[in-house]
Amino acid sequence: MENDSAQHVRFQNLQEDQMTFNQVFEHIVSFMRSRPAGNYRLIVGTDSQIHPQKTIFITGIVIRNKGKGVWACIRKVTVPRKMLQLHERISYETSLSEEVVSLFTEERKRQLIDIVLPHIYQGASFTMEGHIDIGAGKKNKTRKFVQEMVTRLEAIGVEPKIKPDAFVASSYANRYTK
Repeated sequence: MENDSAQHVRFQNLQEDQMTFNQVFEHIVSFMRSRPAGNYRLIVGTDSQIHPQKTIFITGIVIRNKGKGVWACIRKVTVPRKMLQLHERISYETSLSEEVVSLFTEERKRQLIDIVLPHIYQGASFTMEGHIDIGAGKKNKTRKFVQEMVTRLEAIGVEPKIKPDAFVASSYANRYTK
């Protein structure tokens, strides 16, 4: 049974369109159950692109088993205006990631951890990351927002990653914003 906020959220990938979050979660569970002794990283990240009449936001969910494959999907949100203020756009990207992360309730996270738990001593692991399409480099216009966005993701219990380690936001999600 999905909660109300999860019902309107839809995801897609190359195989499926209009997936509910429950369906996404079931894909993640079956991906992890296929190799319960894996090294899993569950990653959520958002990127955006300004178009002439709108701004497109893509949030990616990626479950990665190191060296053994990946399953991923995206959620697309369109804002019907050009969001030219960098802080507003970065903040909205972070909000969309926070919204998707919040769908992974404590109960759902426990279900995923329980898959790898019997295999911890064989090296199995599970981590959850939030990828933010910002960087701390001197020339990066987004560097002044790093601390704020990192703190927001830490507050909801995910490990924040920024460029160059934020590949779900800067590469996977970015591909679908065009």
